[in-house]
Amino acid sequence: MVRTEISLFMKNVPGELGKLASLLAGENINIDALTIQDASAYVQELFRARGKSLKRIASVASYNSMRKDSAEFALIRLLVNQTDKAIDLLSKYEYVFDIMPVIAIELDNRPGALAEVTTKFGEEGININYVYGSVSSPDQKCLFVFCPEDIELASKIFQ
Repeated sequence: MVRTEISLFMKNVPGELGKLASLLAGENINIDALTIQDASAYVQELFRARGKSLKRIASVASYNSMRKDSAEFALIRLLVNQTDKAIDLLSKYEYVFDIMPVIAIELDNRPGALAEVTTKFGEEGININYVYGSVSSPDQKCLFVFCPEDIELASKIFQ
């Protein structure tokens, strides 16, 4: 199913995630899925990729500056049960965020379930930019969130 993911940058300091979670909880907005990465890791990957292409994306000095600045921030991606309400709330509190469509799929919690889905992506020629997921107990389904390059094709395949 196509869902809207919210990606935002937050300061990478103790208590910031708690503030965000409390803000959402205060408006009865549930977090269905969440992943966090140090934004500096993302910038470091860009820096490494810079040397592998024929065209530079930015200068070495720019990347070193971005790497230093980004260590202070984390990139958070989340799905919530009330996306529009969450977007309004984040705007009100001046969070820096973006939205994008993703594919959220509940999988059986068994060996091979993820392999079947990702193989289907591959057979259809759809690259997966990133994925995250989890399960809360052995008897429940897993929720996995995929960010495919071709959301339209992926949405037709995984209805």
